[in-house]
Amino acid sequence: MTVTLTIPELATARLTLRAPRLDDFGHYAEILMSDRAEHMGGPFDRHAAWLDFGAETASWQLRGYGPFAMEDRATGRFVGMSILHYEITDPEPELGWMTTEEAEGQGFAYEAAVATRDYVFDRLGWDSIVSYIAPGNRRSVALAERLGARLDAEAARPEACPGCLVYRHDREPRA
Repeated sequence: MTVTLTIPELATARLTLRAPRLDDFGHYAEILMSDRAEHMGGPFDRHAAWLDFGAETASWQLRGYGPFAMEDRATGRFVGMSILHYEITDPEPELGWMTTEEAEGQGFAYEAAVATRDYVFDRLGWDSIVSYIAPGNRRSVALAERLGARLDAEAARPEACPGCLVYRHDREPRA
């Protein structure tokens, strides 16, 4: 039996959000093996980065949603990931993001997160999604707040990050 999986492609003004490909792994590993991963339990070694990449991308097959690779439409280069995931010990699904060092500060994470959040609400039909953010990760806190997410002090935390801040993105009422 052959299983065909169709992963949607989203377009923003500057990005194509697409299915992760094997050739994205080197960039993904670079992020996870660097200090950029300090708020995600890293830095990781290459093997742990590979296991994480595999688990993230398998989410499409196992749950019907997962990470989008962020590709700069102007250059075709990989600039990061906009991630929908639901790890086995997470209380609920999460919207996350990461960018390469070169893409940092250019608004790519915001642009991708808006498109991914809208996909969650408009295509998956969810009413809410959270972002689990390590307290010291000021840039991610600022991005969550810019996205309009609110700090949810009552939300359950994941086992892997009991001290995480939980930012809740709610579906806005539709006119």
